[in-house]
Amino acid sequence: MYNMAQRRLLRVKGKCETAMDSGTDPSGPMVSKASGRSPQGTDSNTAKRESGKGKSKKPTLQDARRKGKMDRSKGEEELSNQLKNLDLHSQTKVAGTGLVSSDIFTQYHCLWDASHPECPERVSAVMNMAEKQGLLARCVRVEPRVATEEELLLVHTKEYIERMTQTEKMPEEELRSLADTYDSIYIHPNTFKCASLAAGAVLQLVDKVMTSELLNGFSVARPPGHHAQAGQMNGYCMFNNLAIAARYAQKHHGVKRVLIVDWDVHHGQGIQYIFQDDPSVLYFSVHRYEEGAFWPHLKDSDSSAIGSGPGEGYNINLPWNQTGMKDGDYLAAFQQLLLPVAYEFQPELVLVAAGFDSVIGDPKGEMSASPECFAVLTHLLKGLAQGRLVLALEGGYSLEAIAKGACACLRALLGDSCPHLDAPVAPCQSALKSISETITALYPHWACLQTFEGGPLPEQSDEPKEEQAGSQLTGLVYDQRMMEHHNMWDGHHPEQPMRIARIFSRHEDLGLVARCHSIPARLATEKELALCHSDEHIQTIRSTESMKPRDLHRLGGEYNSIYINNESYKCARLAAGACFNAAQAVLSGQVRNAVAIVRPPGHHAETDKACGFCFFNTAALTARYAQSLSPKNKPPLRVLILDWDVHHGNGTQHIFEEDDSVLYVSLHRYEDGTFFPNSEDADYDKVGQGKGRGFNVNIPWSGGKMGDPEYLAAFHHIVMPIAREFSPHLVLVSAGFDAARGDPLGGYQVTPEGYAHLTHQLMSLAAGRVVVILEGGYNLTSISESMAMCTSMLLGDSPPLLAPVPPPHPNAALSINNVLRAHAPYWSSLRVQIPQSLRLSLPSPKTRGKRTPAGKGKKSPRQSTPANSPGQGLSPAAAAAAVSPVVSSPGQTSGLEDLTKGLLSLDLNTSTTSANNSPAPAPAGGARQKVKPSPQRAPEMKMEEGDRVQPDTLTSGNTDGENQAASMQGDTRGTAVAQPVAETGSVAVATGDQEVEGACGTAKNIFIICGGEDMDSGAVQPLSWCPHLEALKPVPPAGINIQEPCVECGSEEENWICLCCYKVLCGRFINEHMVLHGVTSGHPLVLSFSDLSVWCYACEAYIDNKALYNAKNTAHVAKFGQDMPVPAV
Repeated sequence: MYNMAQRRLLRVKGKCETAMDSGTDPSGPMVSKASGRSPQGTDSNTAKRESGKGKSKKPTLQDARRKGKMDRSKGEEELSNQLKNLDLHSQTKVAGTGLVSSDIFTQYHCLWDASHPECPERVSAVMNMAEKQGLLARCVRVEPRVATEEELLLVHTKEYIERMTQTEKMPEEELRSLADTYDSIYIHPNTFKCASLAAGAVLQLVDKVMTSELLNGFSVARPPGHHAQAGQMNGYCMFNNLAIAARYAQKHHGVKRVLIVDWDVHHGQGIQYIFQDDPSVLYFSVHRYEEGAFWPHLKDSDSSAIGSGPGEGYNINLPWNQTGMKDGDYLAAFQQLLLPVAYEFQPELVLVAAGFDSVIGDPKGEMSASPECFAVLTHLLKGLAQGRLVLALEGGYSLEAIAKGACACLRALLGDSCPHLDAPVAPCQSALKSISETITALYPHWACLQTFEGGPLPEQSDEPKEEQAGSQLTGLVYDQRMMEHHNMWDGHHPEQPMRIARIFSRHEDLGLVARCHSIPARLATEKELALCHSDEHIQTIRSTESMKPRDLHRLGGEYNSIYINNESYKCARLAAGACFNAAQAVLSGQVRNAVAIVRPPGHHAETDKACGFCFFNTAALTARYAQSLSPKNKPPLRVLILDWDVHHGNGTQHIFEEDDSVLYVSLHRYEDGTFFPNSEDADYDKVGQGKGRGFNVNIPWSGGKMGDPEYLAAFHHIVMPIAREFSPHLVLVSAGFDAARGDPLGGYQVTPEGYAHLTHQLMSLAAGRVVVILEGGYNLTSISESMAMCTSMLLGDSPPLLAPVPPPHPNAALSINNVLRAHAPYWSSLRVQIPQSLRLSLPSPKTRGKRTPAGKGKKSPRQSTPANSPGQGLSPAAAAAAVSPVVSSPGQTSGLEDLTKGLLSLDLNTSTTSANNSPAPAPAGGARQKVKPSPQRAPEMKMEEGDRVQPDTLTSGNTDGENQAASMQGDTRGTAVAQPVAETGSVAVATGDQEVEGACGTAKNIFIICGGEDMDSGAVQPLSWCPHLEALKPVPPAGINIQEPCVECGSEEENWICLCCYKVLCGRFINEHMVLHGVTSGHPLVLSFSDLSVWCYACEAYIDNKALYNAKNTAHVAKFGQDMPVPAV
């Protein structure tokens, strides 16, 4: 039916639909492109047929291009609308960190105990150190004001406020007598004035932050407030400053959700009691408890106190049961507990009870957290609520410790790089036990915590301060000479030169280039390339500079998914050299971080071969180059390579799999080994070899359309805990953006905002020394917006607001738990233990949505879930069982329903962009190629005696109805029966000798052998499945009329019917109207009236899947007067 000329005509689709530049609607299948246009009605079709008579004029390819261009504009407009919130310019309008303080706060003290720890010098020490470090000059000074009685009444009773007012005129004896009625209190005549000012100071900052006059703020005031209750003083506190601020923000600024974080070493029971039944305020306290032996000696301070009524689950207590807790303990608490819950809660304002009695050296706290640790915690909190963050000084009784801690936080608020923390930063066993107990208590209430399956994790004995970079600049390296590498044979290849040009242009449009320090690119030397690559490989690629085109094409065909021209070697050297310069600038302190807009990409390149668009492994070379800069007498520089490209970086893994100085973490689409690079080396159980065991972390995604929720969950529970324990000196990001929403190859849904938050978290590592290196990504709009977001974060802009974060896909939860089990023996940070029975006891976990303020006795509405959606509405871990392979009985469900079950949430969005036509590839880097069988195979198709092969189960050279009828009589010569399908998780995988997916996302080298005068006759094996089956629409009630003529020209010869809109059009041998329809509409699936075969334009292959049964059977009845047999299940 279709010959090679037809293939060339089909490539017109590349110009019209190339998703790299089309902004393909990422939220729906390929067919959704047509939904944006008004369908042609019967009248217009009739008019066209009438006008066509006598003229015999058919649409030209130019017409198709024009139509495709209109579709492309519509697609880009849709994607632009989806990205309309990415106004990075707006982030620079809000500037400054507010600082409130006053000498007034030093004007009260304990009249009867001159050595009382809550003394005026606490404020003075902070302000003096801030001035010496030059921080005051960098802050916006804000004057405090007195909180009004109305504002105090938001939290406190009128009787209590009147009693406190009276203290201004009380004599010392009466003040002492009143103080003795409270716990841990002294009162001075000026206490009421200072307490009113301290409360008002926080309100000043709330006003300015919520109205965007300031980015964030810090109130350095006293007395503290978090112990004060509605009707009584407690623990040095008169008014509850942060509780008042939360209520004030809700009342005056319409804030619906407030997060209060309390890291003071004492539990802030006052805040807990005020909000314990309120779901609009999430309170998190990490404090010294020692099973109740530490003040305030309350059972309510334990992890079992989670709130009450509608506020159940909104009070989080993390009690430390021993002293000496260190940085790793606090960081684990944030990473494994607070941040996942906070991202699910989605606060609009974050308030911090910033007590520094947990800093090492404090006489009351007796903890060992460094001041720098609190800078990192502050940085992590800046990722919430679009950076709307207000800190208020609480406790802290070592003047040096409180000053260092407060100034460290102030630096973080001002946007300085996170300081490097002393290694090791793994949590201790007591901390892990406390975190596990708190997660257990909260498990029923937060879907993000239900990612943990529970049960024991394997253990192993734990494996065995630098000054931060002074520069606050962000470096940017880009050289347009890298555009000279291009595909001479396929102008629509996805790895096209415009990728870097569009990214750089978007950076210019947003003003990011002007804000960055320009770093020049250079050519990497052969000696530098030899840090990772063999001399033979280097010389082979070098020889391409003088090769003739046919030799270049031949050599490219010897690799897996590679094209080469005479400039490829130079461009690959430029890409590597550019990254070397960026890393050197970061390590030398010239810049604090950098972004490298480079190509060709690198992470697939092996030591001795090019692979997957990559010649030299840019990130691996940069890691080795950075290590070469370190003194020889010191241990190797520890480098983290975080690879979020949608494809596994096989080359990077193999280069470092025996090296414990480089931690490689890859989050990638895997599909049980059937997604490029088609190797089981990308699975979770590949943890490294020799001394490198545990330093290779694969997070493989299978059977779902992953996006922000899945990537954030992986970061919270795996990436960041391991990375902190590893404590890198440098972070390299293999930043492929083919997992971005709208990418034609990845089919995933990570948003630019999602990439921003991932980048922001990585900046808390390695003293902020982060280099973001471009890898893949083939939708020009998506990669431009996504990489711009990353650069914006590196520049210190506030992270953008994320859309509501639902629980991760059940398959993602399964993968995360697999990784946890595989790596728990190597990383103690992962050993959060919860009872396995806990998950099983939750028949209907509660998924948090947005909450209404003040509670008012109502819980927030839960998301409704269709009863027939496996895994939806369950906890991710519990729902994993819902996607286990199940073999249905014949007749149980329709073919489409079976497909929906089998491909739960896969919803791929594949483009027709073509790859270099090269021979069938060997597994990448010599890795083991894998098409993993299911534990439960579908039953094989069996032919009983007397059965006949039906036309829908074969593709034959015969194309006329008579020959098809003959085949009905038993002539099965030259036919190929479709192979059964094995279900692997939720992905259908052909069990025959099917070619697996190539780097560009399309099946490689599937040449369909059909009958025809210019082709060899023979049989073919149609694909058992393709990702475009989701575009299939139900058969219209009127059925299918196989005698219907082409709606464009009236021809009744060689007609096809579109299975997406059921329009009938003629084939290529007539007037090519169906071909042009496929080009302009984007509808991939068509059925031949001649032999009832189904062709997919996008896959350029015949398809035979039971989901097509209804359409094919309807046509079969119309053609032959009888039903087809129901396909075997």
